Amino acid sequence: MIGAGAWAMLAAASLLIGAVVALTARVPPQVVGDVMGFGAGALVAALAYELIPTGRVADWLIWVSFGIGALVFYGLDSVLERRSATGAGAGLSIALGALLDGVPESIVLGVGVAVGGTVSIGFLMAVFISNVPESLSATADLRRTHSAAWICRLWAAIVVCSGLAAALGYALASHLSNVDGRYVQALAAGSVLTMLADSMMPEAFSRGGRRIALLTALGFAIAAFLTTLD
Repeated sequence: MIGAGAWAMLAAASLLIGAVVALTARVPPQVVGDVMGFGAGALVAALAYELIPTGRVADWLIWVSFGIGALVFYGLDSVLERRSATGAGAGLSIALGALLDGVPESIVLGVGVAVGGTVSIGFLMAVFISNVPESLSATADLRRTHSAAWICRLWAAIVVCSGLAAALGYALASHLSNVDGRYVQALAAGSVLTMLADSMMPEAFSRGGRRIALLTALGFAIAAFLTTLD
């Protein structure tokens, strides 16, 4: 259980890396857009190859979970938008997406460790890489309205939540033999895709212009390749 939590926290720790970079350096808006575009592509690859792989698309309950995930993100993000009059809405939306993505993914990681005894290194690397642009871009927005300490606490809390979620996944799989995490993965997929369409991709294009399309394709290709390294 401790090992599963540690692996999840390692993958999520890249959120802090992106945040530290954004807090310690004045990253030009165009660079932030470039990184967001690359990260969006990496997240799409993780969604397509890990969260809802081809073998599960015929299961209608997968799409129920997917829809619930999309609605959960959309509803919570709408609440954030109504309460935010500071212009940091995109940053908070991306942070929310990281949480709604990271926690279910970590539960699934814990289930995988309990059931198979191994960790998907390719998946971990894809998640690690995609986390950096998420936190970098979100922090670039949040730093305008929040202190550095508040921002660091936000990302640290998400990292800790990821570790606890992995431990929970391990415990559930150890006591319930039929737990495999596929519906939790689909829930995460719905949240991630809604976040990408609602916040991350529009922000990337507004900052970086048309070349973001190529960087998104590059991020997808690299992350897709990394998921094969198991």
